[in-house]
Amino acid sequence: MVSAVEQMAANTSWSALGKATELRKRILFTLGLLLVYRLGTFIPVPGIDATALREFMESAQSGIGGMLSMFTGGALGRMGIFALGIMPYISASIIVQLLTSMVPSLEQLKKEGEQGRRKINQYTRYGTVLLATFQAYGLASSLEAGDLVTDPGLFFRLSCMITLVGGTMFLMWLGEQITARGIGNGISLIIFVGIIAELPAALAQFFASGRSGAISPAVIVGVIVMVVAVIAFVVFMERALRKVLIQYPRRQVGMKVMEGQNSHLPIKVNPAGVIPAIFASSLLLLPTTISTFSGDGGSAAMSTILAYFGPGQPAYLAFFTLMIVFFAFFYTHNVSFKVDDVADNLKNQNGFIPGIRPGKKTAEHLEYVVNRVLVLGSAYLAAVCLLPEILRGQLGIPFYFGGTSLLIVVSVTMDTIQQVQSHLLAHQYESLIQKSQLRGKGKTRKKKGPARR
Repeated sequence: MVSAVEQMAANTSWSALGKATELRKRILFTLGLLLVYRLGTFIPVPGIDATALREFMESAQSGIGGMLSMFTGGALGRMGIFALGIMPYISASIIVQLLTSMVPSLEQLKKEGEQGRRKINQYTRYGTVLLATFQAYGLASSLEAGDLVTDPGLFFRLSCMITLVGGTMFLMWLGEQITARGIGNGISLIIFVGIIAELPAALAQFFASGRSGAISPAVIVGVIVMVVAVIAFVVFMERALRKVLIQYPRRQVGMKVMEGQNSHLPIKVNPAGVIPAIFASSLLLLPTTISTFSGDGGSAAMSTILAYFGPGQPAYLAFFTLMIVFFAFFYTHNVSFKVDDVADNLKNQNGFIPGIRPGKKTAEHLEYVVNRVLVLGSAYLAAVCLLPEILRGQLGIPFYFGGTSLLIVVSVTMDTIQQVQSHLLAHQYESLIQKSQLRGKGKTRKKKGPARR
C-alpha cells in the first residue's frame, strides 16, 4: 500500500520548479557561489613562473598531479588562490571528530545542542587555519625547490602562504553559506564542481591518445563500459536499504484506541555516503602534494613517499583501503547513525523490535545489524575506489578519473536532486494547504439566528 506522501512525491513534476520561488532563489544562490569558486581558480598566486609550472603539470598530469588537479578544480595546476582546495577543512573535520569521540570534554560539548555544535565548528575552523598554514608553507617551499618561482625568498613564501590560507578559508565560508542558504552540502558541491570542470579536458586528452594510437580502441570502449557499469553500481548501492521491523503497541489517545502498527527502520548499506572516500583522499593528498612539487630538489624522505604512495602503488592501495574502511565505520557510528540515539527514540515512542527488549538490548541489536551491513558497505566503497586505480595502473590511462571521482559525482548528484525534490514536495504541501483554506473560506456561511415564533 503506497502512502499519500510517497504518492505525492512520485507525482511531483519538475514543472513546479517555476512556482517554487524559495527553491528557485536557493538554486540561483548556490549557482552564484559556485561560479565565484570557479572564477577564483583562475586567479594566480603572485610570484609563480607560469611557463615552468605549465610544463611541470603537463609532465605530471598522468600521475599524482592529475589527481591533485582534479580535486582542486584545476586550481593547483594553474597555482590559483584556491590551490589547496577544501581539503584542509576536511582534514581538520576528521581530526576534530576523532578527538570528539576520544576526549570526554569534547564529547560532552557535542551533547550540549546548538551551542556545543557551534563551539566544535569553531575548533574545526582553528584547525583548518593551522593545517592550511602548514600545507601552504610546504607547498611554497616545494615550489621554490622545483624552480617554479620567479623570485624565491622569504617574501614569496609569506605572500604565498597568506594567499593560499585566505583562499582556503574563503572556500570554507562559501561551503557553509551554500549549506545554510542554498541546496545540497556546500563542501561536497565544491569538490563536485571541481571534478566536473576538469572532466571535459581529461576526456579530450583520453580520446586524443586513442587517435594517436597510444591506447587501443578496445581499451577505450572497455573504459567507457566500465564507467557506465560503475555509475549503475553506485546508484544501486546508494539506494540499497536494510529494513528493520519496528512494532508500535496499541495505545489510547483521548477517547480513541489506536491499533498497533508495524513500520520499518531503514538502514542504508552505505550510511556514511561519500565521506569516507573524501576523508581518505584528503589524507593521501597531504604528503603527495609536497613530494610532487619538490621535484629533484626534494629530500630522500619525500622521494620515498612519492615512490611508495603514488597512485597504483601497493602501499597507496593498502593505505587507501584501510582509511576507507575505518572512516566508513567511524563516521557511521559517530555521525550518521548513532545506535544509542536511535534506541532511545524508539523507546520514547513506545516502539520496539520484535523479540528485542527496548533500551540497551535494542542498541546492541542495532549495532550488530549496522556492523554487518557496513562490512558490505565498506567493501563496496573500497572496490569502487580501487578498481579504476588498478586498471589505470595496468592500462596506463593518461588521466585521473577514478572511482573516488565517480563516487563523489554520483552521490552528490543524487543527494542534491533528493533535496530539490524535498523542497518541491514541501511547496506542494503549502499550496494544498492554501487551497484548502481558500475553499473553506468560500463555504463559510453566516449563522442564522433563532427562528421567531
